Amino acid sequence: MLSKILIKNYILIDETEVEFSKGLNIITGETGAGKSILINAIDIAFGAKAGKEVIKTGADKAVIELTIVNTKQNLTDLFSEYGIDNSGEEIVLSREITQTGSRSRVNGCLVNQEFMKNFRELFLDIHSQHQTYSFLQPKYHIELLDSYTKDANLDIYRKEFAKYRDMTEKLAELKSSANKTEEQIDFLKFQLNEIDEARITSITEDEELNNELSVLENVEKLKELTGSSYWAISGDDGSVLDGLMQIKANISKAVLMDGSLESAQGELIEAIEGLKNVSSILREYSNSLDNDEERINLIQERLFLLDKLKRKYGGSLEKVLAQGEVFRKELEGIEFSTQNIEDLEKDIEILENNLRELARRVSAARKESASRLSGLIVEKLEKLELPKVRFDIHFEPCSLSPNGCDKVEFLISTNVSEDLKPLAKVASGGEISRVMLAIKTIFAENDNIDTVIFDEIDTGISGKTSQSVADEVKELSKFMQVIMITHQAIIASKSDRHFYVKKTQDVGTSVEITVLDGEAKLNAIAELAGGEITDESLKFAQTLLG
Repeated sequence: MLSKILIKNYILIDETEVEFSKGLNIITGETGAGKSILINAIDIAFGAKAGKEVIKTGADKAVIELTIVNTKQNLTDLFSEYGIDNSGEEIVLSREITQTGSRSRVNGCLVNQEFMKNFRELFLDIHSQHQTYSFLQPKYHIELLDSYTKDANLDIYRKEFAKYRDMTEKLAELKSSANKTEEQIDFLKFQLNEIDEARITSITEDEELNNELSVLENVEKLKELTGSSYWAISGDDGSVLDGLMQIKANISKAVLMDGSLESAQGELIEAIEGLKNVSSILREYSNSLDNDEERINLIQERLFLLDKLKRKYGGSLEKVLAQGEVFRKELEGIEFSTQNIEDLEKDIEILENNLRELARRVSAARKESASRLSGLIVEKLEKLELPKVRFDIHFEPCSLSPNGCDKVEFLISTNVSEDLKPLAKVASGGEISRVMLAIKTIFAENDNIDTVIFDEIDTGISGKTSQSVADEVKELSKFMQVIMITHQAIIASKSDRHFYVKKTQDVGTSVEITVLDGEAKLNAIAELAGGEITDESLKFAQTLLG
């Protein structure tokens, strides 16, 4: 359940901390006071989209920190994947929104949107007026039914359907390749042969050849430079080595007189050995150089060919070779497409038959659970003052799709004289709220979610219906935490904790959230009931509170 939320510099809130209770948490306040701010902050803490516009004017960033007490969910695998501490029941979600973006953390560890989506599904279900109207659309009905049915065959079906879709796309590609003209095939072969026959040794072959050509074209100069350098180092008389050997002899004598010169002697010996090594390298290099006009011609011809290929196929040998692989795969696809098409068509036929069988099982499970779900919804709606209601989940067959072979739509009749019709075309605002409350309470119980939030779903109801909704919400709050924005005094009177949201406008505009109890709670319920606090409304409020 949600334990508390800390909000800083968020919309009209400077800073506030709200502690939630178990059971039913009610939020009330004047129209336009900003009651939904608290719900939206919870939503954002759980990963909902949040832009810089939520930052309070004049602040650099907004911060929302939400503490959760977990007693139901096993989070070991989810937390270990992200390296999150999972040692206690308390979990802290934090969301920081800045001018350039936002970051989410769980127990101090940065997490991504995918994590928050998975985490949210375990702990929170928010139901608002906007969601109510979304659920009226038939495309959501099959999702609702499947979330209630929880048929393992549907997961298997969807994985197999993904394979089926990939295979049908591949078949279309093969058939397209098979339709290429002979002229196109011949041109592909010509391009591939041109690259293959060049026998490119590596993606740097041209660089290596240019280096070799530079050496061959400058043989005489290189011989002169390296040869003269060799003689200067190791010549017979007056060479660098001769001079160094004389210095070595002098230092050796000096060491006999002063041992502190030994380090200098050692470094000199190393320098002499290094210079001998250089001399040897220069001699061997100079002797290896040779004028080779034939090799020069071969290299120039090879570079001309490589340059031609680079101009045609991408500008570098790496791109030439990559383009060759593209031609090769395309040609292989064409040459083997006929056989591949036949094999793939057989595989698709087998997979399609398997899919139809899986879809049949999914459909059977849906229809079985649809009967149970319809009965539960009717039972809930009867308690919510719709005694003549009929509810049915209608099925129509369709071609294979990611959801199987069913089209699903919720039908309802709230009057004896009316036939069953689509939910969106029949129910009034108050009836829609009750249908969604019924569905949500059934699903919340089934999903074992910790917290469910209702954002003004009691719109359009009053009197005896309000009492029924209040009883239903209170019953739900016995085994899960409920947070609810309401304008109904009867519903508010059932609260375990009552929050009041007030907007003040002094120097600036701000929103305050306070917990009401005792006389303050009585006054708030009286105001809800009568529009103002009077002796009559106070007596009614006292009756509601018992």
